[in-house]
Amino acid sequence: MTARTAHPQPTPASSATRSPRPVVPCGPDDIQHSQALATGAVGITLLHIERAETGVGSWAGVREWLTSIAASPLVASDDAGLFVGAPALAFVLHTAAGTTGHHRDTLRILDAAVAKLTLRRLDQAHARIDRGEQTIASEYDLLYGLTGLGAYLLQRDPHGDALHAVLAYLVRLTQPLPGSDLPGWWVRHDPSGRTSAAFPGGHGNVGIAHGITGPLALLALAKSAGALADGHTGAMLRILTWLDGLRQATPAGPWWPQWVTTDEHHLASTLHEGPRRPSWCYGTPGLARAQQLAAIALGDDRRKRAAETALLRCITDPAQLAQIGEPGLCHGAAGLLHTVHRVAQDADRPEQFTAHLPALRSLLHAQAPARQPGFLNGTAGTALALHATNRGGTPATGWDACLLLS
Repeated sequence: MTARTAHPQPTPASSATRSPRPVVPCGPDDIQHSQALATGAVGITLLHIERAETGVGSWAGVREWLTSIAASPLVASDDAGLFVGAPALAFVLHTAAGTTGHHRDTLRILDAAVAKLTLRRLDQAHARIDRGEQTIASEYDLLYGLTGLGAYLLQRDPHGDALHAVLAYLVRLTQPLPGSDLPGWWVRHDPSGRTSAAFPGGHGNVGIAHGITGPLALLALAKSAGALADGHTGAMLRILTWLDGLRQATPAGPWWPQWVTTDEHHLASTLHEGPRRPSWCYGTPGLARAQQLAAIALGDDRRKRAAETALLRCITDPAQLAQIGEPGLCHGAAGLLHTVHRVAQDADRPEQFTAHLPALRSLLHAQAPARQPGFLNGTAGTALALHATNRGGTPATGWDACLLLS
């Protein structure tokens, strides 16, 4: 992937010609400028906002971070998304506005820019579907795509036209292209964003960060907030049915693969040797939370219990916990801890989960500290998770909305 400059202004490109972003790792190391939510100053500022809101830090410190961010030209090109550029800055200012009312004028300007970007990208996405072409992950995913833009719009204006248009697109995304037996969200590249012999027909991505579980979580949260598009429930059920077909039953408990090839999709065979690491981005925790949110929105108690059971089996399996080897939010111990908190808050039997929180905090403390200060894989995200756990798992500012956990 070509390294991003600090403030790119490329000529707008259709989704058919835009280069796919790598899907793994979730926090791209080549995005280091201040408006990168995963690795840059905007993500780090979330920690300072949370600390200021709870009286641990100062708003003067927040203003210093925001002033440094403002020194860079705003990224509002077609490559901008929730985790980079104007939408990332807008999300951070939204968390800062919270109970203070700060930054209202700036937010109005950014909201207009995000709405304009969203509608432009929606036009490109619908044109791609009209051409009958398979999609790429960054068209629809949480970090860079329309799901992420929708997550921001849900926070700002849950009944606005821009969010409704995103939800309508996601409904359309769940429908197969004409003449295809693959899901409409099937991407034409491999999990690294490239064409490879191992993925001759592309792949179906399962994760919440770059796959279809992200749209499921957004559709669920929107439905619970009363924001609905035509076909909304049907779209959720199509995704859930696909996930049901990929659910693997093992002695360690149910789990899902990170992605599937065309052969795996068609054969519906046993996909991998066993559960992957219990992460927010691709593992059982993120998948279980999204399915729990969907079950709550649909009023499906059976599915809700199944999602909660999957996570409970995961966090009581030493072999799965042993796969955690880093502290971060994305695929480390902080993401596991915070996701379990959020599931517990909506669980039928929350004590089943809260009983394991001390061990999960110990698991986080046992990890070697992150080498970078960022939000998604760095020390800021870890600190946010630990700060939240001291508040019963509920952030004061709602920063975890960008992870579609609430």
